Amino acid sequence: MPFNIPILLTWLRVALIPLVVGVFYLPAHWLPLADRNLAATLVFVIAAITDWFDGFLARRWNQTSAFGAFLDPVADKLMVAGALLVLVQLDRVNAIIAFIIIGREITISALREWMAQIGATKSVAVSSLGKIKTAAQMTAIPMLLFHDVIAGIDTHYWGEYFLWLAGVLTVWSMFYYLRKAWPLIKEKAGSL
Repeated sequence: MPFNIPILLTWLRVALIPLVVGVFYLPAHWLPLADRNLAATLVFVIAAITDWFDGFLARRWNQTSAFGAFLDPVADKLMVAGALLVLVQLDRVNAIIAFIIIGREITISALREWMAQIGATKSVAVSSLGKIKTAAQMTAIPMLLFHDVIAGIDTHYWGEYFLWLAGVLTVWSMFYYLRKAWPLIKEKAGSL
């Protein structure tokens, strides 16, 4: 397993996930809800920044690796799933939209793994649609974690808006990837 700054940042992101979730399980007399919201938001934003920064550094310093390519999306998916589950429990996110987003991540991860096994990884490489979906998610989740008004902006309202936008893009991008992979799926299914 290679060890470098980009992979260290990815591991940091993995380590921050329990903090985003765990802060909401602290006793109320330790930390009021508004402070928990702020703490979870800040930790999530730091984790999201490491997501951008680790990829940037890996490319810039030519430190990309198969292990980093594996760990980075795992960290992203754990971060999003953990935050969404907490938000569902706090009744800030509809369970259906959380299921759609998490279900898509599982489906596309399985599709990418299968495509890698048959040597067709490029067929399901990350598209700009997937990047826009991720940007919408990474905008929505901190807003929903914060769950308050800041500078006259109702973060919960806008967080819901961006999360539903992410949900639509999630379904759209899932069908996009499945459509790209469909010829190979048909070909491999026919040969079984």
